[in-house]
Amino acid sequence: MSAEARQIVIVGGGTAGWMTAASLARFLDPRYRVRLIESDAIGAVGVGEATIPQIQLFNQALGLDENDFLRQTHGTFKLGIQFVDWLRPGHRYIHAFGQIGRPLGLLPFHQYWLRYRAGGGELGLDAFSLNASAALQNKFSRQVKPANAALPPMTYAFHFDASLYAKYLRNYAEQRGVIRIEGKIDRVEQRGIARSEGKIERVEQRGVDRIEGKVDRVERGGDDGYIDAVVLANGQRIVGDLFIDCSGFRGLLIEQTLKTGYDDWSHWLPCDRAMAVPCARAGEFTPYTRSTARPAGWQWRIPLQHRTGNGYVYSSRHLSDDEAAATLLANLDGEALADPRPLHFVAGKRKKFWNRNCVAIGLAGGFMEPLESTSIHLVQTAIARLLTFLPHGEPRQADIDEFNRQSAFEYERIRDFLILHYKAVERNDTPFWDDCRTMPIPEELQRKIDLFAAGGRIVRHNDELFTEVGWLQVLLGQGVRPAGYHPLAEQLSAGELAEFMNMIRSVIQHETGAMPLHADFVAGHCA
Repeated sequence: MSAEARQIVIVGGGTAGWMTAASLARFLDPRYRVRLIESDAIGAVGVGEATIPQIQLFNQALGLDENDFLRQTHGTFKLGIQFVDWLRPGHRYIHAFGQIGRPLGLLPFHQYWLRYRAGGGELGLDAFSLNASAALQNKFSRQVKPANAALPPMTYAFHFDASLYAKYLRNYAEQRGVIRIEGKIDRVEQRGIARSEGKIERVEQRGVDRIEGKVDRVERGGDDGYIDAVVLANGQRIVGDLFIDCSGFRGLLIEQTLKTGYDDWSHWLPCDRAMAVPCARAGEFTPYTRSTARPAGWQWRIPLQHRTGNGYVYSSRHLSDDEAAATLLANLDGEALADPRPLHFVAGKRKKFWNRNCVAIGLAGGFMEPLESTSIHLVQTAIARLLTFLPHGEPRQADIDEFNRQSAFEYERIRDFLILHYKAVERNDTPFWDDCRTMPIPEELQRKIDLFAAGGRIVRHNDELFTEVGWLQVLLGQGVRPAGYHPLAEQLSAGELAEFMNMIRSVIQHETGAMPLHADFVAGHCA
């Protein structure tokens, strides 16, 4: 990439492509030319309709109005994920966003809760979580009352229609032109006509150019093997300095062209198929995603304003496609609005996310099943990483290596968090769950489990995605019980401990009691 010719070509649209395009349109100056190639004939996968709270940072960075974004994408709010029948049939727990309780002294809250439970306390962890308490009552509010200073701010994410989100960002990216004018400016009229007392030497306006078409072939350079251009089926040749592969599972550039290689994690994450189907909205309008364990995998439920998204993620070694479709259709809230759509995938990641002058973002870079709603987040962090290491001139190998190192670390830690859901189970009622329960797991995950089981300790390394509170809820929810608690939790007397726990519980009950129903909040702000 020369210092002057800064041409970025995005291959593929969908959520990943248009999130990338919108970010580049927002942060790059007019010297960069960004073009996105997509074909209307190629449908989007659309499995990423649930998000985690970091999506707020992405939307805020683009300057999106939250209510307008939710209206345009038929979105709703999300306070966490409820897991049903995972540990064993009939059991359920919630992985809620946000803080649980509050720390005291040197210890996190859960160490006092462990002592409280050891002394006969009956309240579960979710009773001390504002998000969990609100979610289980189908309530929502963006902010807590100022009087409740003991509570942290509400932490929330969104459910939305991924295809509508892509269209929303496409409109943003295409219309976001940066006007650059050289000369003495008198005024700029509303219609964009610039007038000056002197001569205007140049006017530039550059948004993202969308090019309709299918890529027919990819042209590569000589000795360095860099991508020079992509050629469309109609013969149009699109040259670029940096290519971003958002082509989905195909990995058109990163894999089919550059032969980068793939790390297959299906021996730890055995599900390799999904059936997805929307249904009419019915039942509870929940401010959380639901994940229900099934005989050979799990089913998601994502409530939107106009429909409910559903899917069955399963192992083809343990269940046929027809059986999966039948199970999914038999467990919907309302009438199916389409036929179940099959998806095939292999859990894992590319051996390199950045190879030569190609960066893979989204499904082209890897696939983590949507169990913890990380698909869109992985797009978001890849974009942020790309902007951090954006080359000025020829890409430097040190930058490429660090980009790949950070990306691999993120994927591996998310992988371990997902494996925990399958490994730490009591159920052995089907061959699928028996295989999961008895499978060997990565050493790093085993160390986390052993450390928590010994004394409730959780160690978070570097910038791994899931917090100590996230690990806490899933470890406990999946049946990992600490043998004890931190000795410093004994510094409170029994009466002081009871007062501390009752105070937190009382504040949460008071706050959730004043919240509106999730359905009413959506109707009043972003319907």
